[in-house]
Amino acid sequence: MKVSLEVNGRTCEADVEPRKTLLDTLREDLKLVGSHAGCEHGVCGACTVLIDGEPARACLMFAVQADGYEITTIEGLAPAPGELGVVQDAFCETHGLQCGYCTPGMILTAHALLNRNAEPSREDIVDAISGNICRCTGYGQIVEAVELAAERLRKANVPRNERGAHPNAPVNDPAAEHDAPQEGVLEAAEADTPHGGRW
Repeated sequence: MKVSLEVNGRTCEADVEPRKTLLDTLREDLKLVGSHAGCEHGVCGACTVLIDGEPARACLMFAVQADGYEITTIEGLAPAPGELGVVQDAFCETHGLQCGYCTPGMILTAHALLNRNAEPSREDIVDAISGNICRCTGYGQIVEAVELAAERLRKANVPRNERGAHPNAPVNDPAAEHDAPQEGVLEAAEADTPHGGRW
Protein backbone atom coordinates (compact mmCIF):
# COMPACT_ATOMS: atom_id res chain seq x y z
CA MET A 1 0.00 0.00 0.00
CA LYS A 2 1.41 3.40 -0.92
CA VAL A 3 1.52 6.01 1.85
CA SER A 4 2.44 9.64 1.68
CA LEU A 5 3.75 10.97 4.98
CA GLU A 6 4.67 14.50 6.04
CA VAL A 7 7.90 13.90 7.94
CA ASN A 8 10.12 16.71 9.22
CA GLY A 9 8.55 19.20 6.83
CA ARG A 10 8.90 17.00 3.73
CA THR A 11 6.51 14.74 1.89
CA CYS A 12 7.84 11.17 1.88
CA GLU A 13 6.31 8.27 0.01
CA ALA A 14 6.69 4.58 0.81
CA ASP A 15 5.14 1.32 -0.25
CA VAL A 16 4.28 -0.51 2.99
CA GLU A 17 2.23 -3.42 4.23
CA PRO A 18 -0.92 -2.12 5.95
CA ARG A 19 0.25 -3.73 9.21
CA LYS A 20 3.67 -2.03 9.20
CA THR A 21 4.19 0.32 12.12
CA LEU A 22 5.11 3.95 11.74
CA LEU A 23 8.32 3.19 13.65
CA ASP A 24 9.39 0.49 11.21
CA THR A 25 8.45 2.66 8.24
CA LEU A 26 10.50 5.58 9.57
CA ARG A 27 13.52 3.38 10.28
CA GLU A 28 13.45 0.93 7.38
CA ASP A 29 11.83 2.80 4.50
CA LEU A 30 12.72 6.43 5.24
CA LYS A 31 16.08 5.67 6.93
CA LEU A 32 15.25 7.93 9.89
CA VAL A 33 16.80 5.78 12.60
CA GLY A 34 16.74 8.26 15.48
CA SER A 35 13.52 6.78 16.90
CA HIS A 36 14.30 3.52 18.63
CA ALA A 37 12.44 0.25 19.09
CA GLY A 38 12.36 -0.53 22.79
CA CYS A 39 9.50 -2.46 24.35
CA GLU A 40 7.28 -2.35 21.23
CA HIS A 41 4.30 -2.08 23.59
CA GLY A 42 4.18 1.71 23.96
CA VAL A 43 5.52 1.66 27.50
CA CYS A 44 9.16 2.79 27.31
CA GLY A 45 8.95 5.89 25.07
CA ALA A 46 12.06 5.07 23.00
CA CYS A 47 9.97 5.26 19.81
CA THR A 48 8.43 8.66 20.59
CA VAL A 49 7.81 11.01 17.67
CA LEU A 50 5.69 14.14 17.46
CA ILE A 51 2.38 13.86 15.65
CA ASP A 52 1.04 17.35 14.98
CA GLY A 53 3.35 18.58 17.74
CA GLU A 54 2.29 16.08 20.42
CA PRO A 55 4.32 13.07 21.61
CA ALA A 56 3.09 9.73 20.27
CA ARG A 57 4.41 6.18 20.26
CA ALA A 58 5.46 5.24 16.73
CA CYS A 59 5.46 1.53 17.66
CA LEU A 60 1.70 1.62 18.34
CA MET A 61 0.66 3.42 15.16
CA PHE A 62 0.46 1.96 11.68
CA ALA A 63 2.15 4.00 8.96
CA VAL A 64 -1.15 4.15 7.06
CA GLN A 65 -2.76 5.83 10.11
CA ALA A 66 -0.21 8.65 9.99
CA ASP A 67 -1.45 9.93 6.62
CA GLY A 68 -2.50 13.57 6.95
CA TYR A 69 -0.51 14.27 10.10
CA GLU A 70 2.73 16.21 10.49
CA ILE A 71 5.34 13.83 11.89
CA THR A 72 8.49 15.13 13.54
CA THR A 73 11.37 12.82 14.39
CA ILE A 74 14.54 13.69 16.28
CA GLU A 75 16.22 14.33 12.92
CA GLY A 76 13.68 17.10 12.30
CA LEU A 77 14.72 19.16 15.33
CA ALA A 78 18.17 20.03 14.03
CA PRO A 79 18.22 23.64 12.80
CA ALA A 80 20.71 22.69 10.07
CA PRO A 81 22.92 19.70 9.23
CA GLY A 82 25.51 19.17 11.94
CA GLU A 83 23.82 21.56 14.38
CA LEU A 84 21.82 20.93 17.54
CA GLY A 85 18.54 22.49 18.57
CA VAL A 86 18.11 24.21 21.94
CA VAL A 87 16.78 21.13 23.73
CA GLN A 88 19.40 18.84 22.17
CA ASP A 89 22.19 21.20 23.21
CA ALA A 90 20.84 21.45 26.76
CA PHE A 91 20.84 17.65 27.05
CA CYS A 92 24.49 17.56 25.99
CA GLU A 93 25.50 20.38 28.30
CA THR A 94 23.85 18.93 31.43
CA HIS A 95 24.84 15.32 30.65
CA GLY A 96 21.14 14.45 30.31
CA LEU A 97 22.10 11.34 28.37
CA GLN A 98 24.36 8.40 28.86
CA CYS A 99 23.74 5.42 26.59
CA GLY A 100 21.47 7.60 24.43
CA TYR A 101 18.79 5.02 23.71
CA CYS A 102 15.97 6.97 25.38
CA THR A 103 17.36 10.38 24.42
CA PRO A 104 15.45 11.02 21.16
CA GLY A 105 12.13 10.26 22.86
CA MET A 106 13.04 12.38 25.87
CA ILE A 107 14.10 15.32 23.69
CA LEU A 108 10.95 15.19 21.55
CA THR A 109 8.78 14.96 24.67
CA ALA A 110 10.61 17.94 26.21
CA HIS A 111 10.33 19.87 22.94
CA ALA A 112 6.55 19.37 22.92
CA LEU A 113 6.30 20.47 26.56
CA LEU A 114 8.31 23.64 25.92
CA ASN A 115 6.19 24.52 22.89
CA ARG A 116 3.07 24.62 25.06
CA ASN A 117 4.59 25.80 28.36
CA ALA A 118 7.36 28.42 28.32
CA GLU A 119 7.93 28.21 32.08
CA PRO A 120 7.34 24.63 33.20
CA SER A 121 7.75 23.82 36.87
CA ARG A 122 9.89 20.88 37.92
CA GLU A 123 6.64 18.96 38.47
CA ASP A 124 5.47 19.80 34.91
CA ILE A 125 8.74 18.45 33.52
CA VAL A 126 8.63 15.28 35.60
CA ASP A 127 5.01 14.72 34.56
CA ALA A 128 5.85 15.25 30.87
CA ILE A 129 8.77 12.81 30.81
CA SER A 130 7.10 10.24 33.08
CA GLY A 131 6.09 8.20 30.03
CA ASN A 132 9.72 7.78 28.96
CA ILE A 133 11.97 5.26 30.67
CA CYS A 134 15.67 5.95 31.23
CA ARG A 135 17.81 3.30 32.89
CA CYS A 136 21.03 5.31 33.03
CA THR A 137 20.71 8.87 34.27
CA GLY A 138 18.33 8.67 37.20
CA TYR A 139 16.35 11.49 35.51
CA GLY A 140 18.03 14.31 37.47
CA GLN A 141 20.13 15.57 34.57
CA ILE A 142 17.20 15.15 32.15
CA VAL A 143 15.07 17.48 34.29
CA GLU A 144 18.01 19.92 34.48
CA ALA A 145 18.33 19.79 30.69
CA VAL A 146 14.67 20.69 30.19
CA GLU A 147 14.96 23.53 32.71
CA LEU A 148 18.05 24.87 30.90
CA ALA A 149 16.35 24.62 27.51
CA ALA A 150 13.28 26.46 28.86
CA GLU A 151 15.49 29.25 30.20
CA ARG A 152 17.34 29.60 26.89
CA LEU A 153 14.13 29.62 24.87
CA ARG A 154 12.65 32.36 27.08
CA LYS A 155 15.75 34.50 26.44
CA ALA A 156 15.72 33.93 22.67
CA ASN A 157 14.41 36.78 20.54
CA VAL A 158 12.20 34.46 18.46
CA PRO A 159 8.44 33.97 18.63
CA ARG A 160 7.32 30.45 19.55
CA ASN A 161 5.82 28.18 16.94
CA GLU A 162 2.07 27.74 17.03
CA ARG A 163 0.79 24.47 18.43
CA GLY A 164 1.12 21.80 15.80
CA ALA A 165 3.50 23.82 13.62
CA HIS A 166 6.59 22.03 12.40
CA PRO A 167 9.53 22.96 14.67
CA ASN A 168 11.59 24.15 11.71
CA ALA A 169 8.76 26.06 10.04
CA PRO A 170 9.46 29.75 9.43
CA VAL A 171 8.11 32.00 12.16
CA ASN A 172 6.85 35.42 11.23
CA ASP A 173 6.08 37.94 13.92
CA PRO A 174 3.74 40.57 12.43
CA ALA A 175 4.36 42.83 15.44
CA ALA A 176 8.09 42.98 14.72
CA GLU A 177 9.15 45.94 12.59
CA HIS A 178 12.69 44.72 11.96
CA ASP A 179 15.06 41.92 12.85
CA ALA A 180 17.20 43.80 15.38
CA PRO A 181 17.32 42.07 18.77
CA GLN A 182 16.28 43.78 21.94
CA GLU A 183 19.22 44.83 24.08
CA GLY A 184 20.32 42.00 26.34
CA VAL A 185 18.30 39.34 24.52
CA LEU A 186 20.12 36.50 22.82
CA GLU A 187 20.08 36.30 19.05
CA ALA A 188 18.41 33.13 17.80
CA ALA A 189 21.76 31.71 16.64
CA GLU A 190 23.18 32.19 20.11
CA ALA A 191 20.29 30.24 21.64
CA ASP A 192 20.37 27.51 18.96
CA THR A 193 16.77 28.15 17.98
CA PRO A 194 15.74 26.25 14.84
CA HIS A 195 16.60 28.37 11.78
CA GLY A 196 16.40 31.57 13.83
CA GLY A 197 12.89 32.09 12.46
CA ARG A 198 13.98 31.66 8.85
CA TRP A 199 13.68 28.69 6.52
